[in-house]
Amino acid sequence: MKGGEKFMKSSEKLMFILLVFAALLIFSPAGTAHAEGDPDFDMPLGALPPPPYPVDNPTLKKNVWPSPMGPKQELGYLTFFDPKLSGDQGPSACSDCHNPLQGWGTNEAHSKGYPGTAHWRNSQTIVNNAYLQKLFWGGSSPSLEAQAPSAARAARAGNLERDQGEARLRLAPEYVRRFNEVFGDRWPILQNAWRSIASFERYMSQIDTPFDKYMNGDKSAMSASAIRGLDIFKGKANCFECHNGPMLTDEKFYNLGVKRGEGLDGGEDPDDAMPLVQVNLRWEIYGNKGNSEWIFRSFKDDAGMWFRDKQLSSRGKFRTAPLRFTRFTAPFMHHGQLDSLRAVIDFYDRGGDENEFTKELITPYGDKYPGTKSPIMKKLNLTEEEKKDLENFLLALTADPMVLPTPKLPQFQAMADWMPRK
Repeated sequence: MKGGEKFMKSSEKLMFILLVFAALLIFSPAGTAHAEGDPDFDMPLGALPPPPYPVDNPTLKKNVWPSPMGPKQELGYLTFFDPKLSGDQGPSACSDCHNPLQGWGTNEAHSKGYPGTAHWRNSQTIVNNAYLQKLFWGGSSPSLEAQAPSAARAARAGNLERDQGEARLRLAPEYVRRFNEVFGDRWPILQNAWRSIASFERYMSQIDTPFDKYMNGDKSAMSASAIRGLDIFKGKANCFECHNGPMLTDEKFYNLGVKRGEGLDGGEDPDDAMPLVQVNLRWEIYGNKGNSEWIFRSFKDDAGMWFRDKQLSSRGKFRTAPLRFTRFTAPFMHHGQLDSLRAVIDFYDRGGDENEFTKELITPYGDKYPGTKSPIMKKLNLTEEEKKDLENFLLALTADPMVLPTPKLPQFQAMADWMPRK
């Protein structure tokens, strides 16, 4: 028998080994885990590794806060704070909705929005977003490189025009120099501004929390109460069902029964209403998305994932929020309805609440769609001690505050010749 018939080719042998390894990973208890009553596999909890970098936006210095930044991260630090990348050069830079003094998010229920508008959703932190594949509450951006322009150019956020942004960068000599050094651009290109912001946001990763140290073998890193809370998290409270993996999110979509956000209706007191918040939500439901009149007239709440896929079974569903850095990122939920971690724990303990999408929907054509509240939401009957232990575990998912000063931004300088000759 010839050698080629006796042995597999080296490439075939390698493929066979990889398949065996993958099978062992999938079916071994260490590689996956079940939450209580959960039919599918969940990613195990674990410490965060250094953040991943995409091949189309590499960096020579893959470090994280608080170590010194590399050149691309420094450039992103500037562009993240610079209002030149907003329509009016006013309070609409990335840092205005992701404030370093407010956990790199906002401590208000709703994101600020572009002047003259108002957003209806809470602004989430940028910390550890490098590890996510679904950004925004609706999961509409697959990467940091896609998220940055999506926010900066959105009418209710940055409201920036592409040519306007590039012209401003090109009229700042320091940006011209930095973009040339980092990207090789003769003149700054706006797409590379987004890449620099993404690189800065990857730098803003926190991988040294008490939980990370505990998972890496330092059993003294978490208190006895936090360790008990971890057991409750994985067991009685069943948080692990959705909050799994190193980022403590499965990045799936659920309707938890969170009540309608403040300002979306006036309630009994008209002074509680937020007209601009209402206007922009109504525009999202109908004017911007081209939906039917009966949906515009019947939907009063934020429909979440439905805005993306238009499936009525998705109404009121939002992406599972990560749990890292939550010590500094209150309020919580998509409209900032819950103002503390304890309020979040109490919410889950009672099995969630109700909103308009937890109820059956009957269309004008007689079609019936069941409510979308997740069956995972059940009363937990936690004791006061168990709630305190669970809260201490959640606090162990955050290390020190990550504060950076507002940088000195590059200044404009008029050019003698807008298009220099070669």
